[in-house]
Amino acid sequence: MDKRIKEIRESAGLTQVEFGKKIGLARNTIANYETGNRIPSNIVINSICREFGISEEWLRTGNGEMYKIAEDQTALIVSDLLKEDNPFYDIILEITKTYQQLDSKSKKVLQDFSKELLKNMKEGKE
Repeated sequence: MDKRIKEIRESAGLTQVEFGKKIGLARNTIANYETGNRIPSNIVINSICREFGISEEWLRTGNGEMYKIAEDQTALIVSDLLKEDNPFYDIILEITKTYQQLDSKSKKVLQDFSKELLKNMKEGKE
């Protein structure tokens, strides 16, 4: 786990002091984790994962992807968009209401259109 903690810190471009501040720990504690002299508690592991979007399984075992799966990130984005003080809230609400009023054939047309649009957008980025 020591090498993975250092990898997280370095990929974030942070010093040990800066990394420690993000999760409420001193520089020497981070140094001890990175050298393997200490093993972080469950609370520290949870803080690192939450603060840096890291997969807990990856941090603990090295298995899987370093960063949390896209669904977690999508949920955070959607949650932010659906806050009533967000200017997009009313737009998203009206789009959703209008979509629900459509018959199944119209919904299918919009779904197919959306798939093609996303496909074209992805091809344009490559």
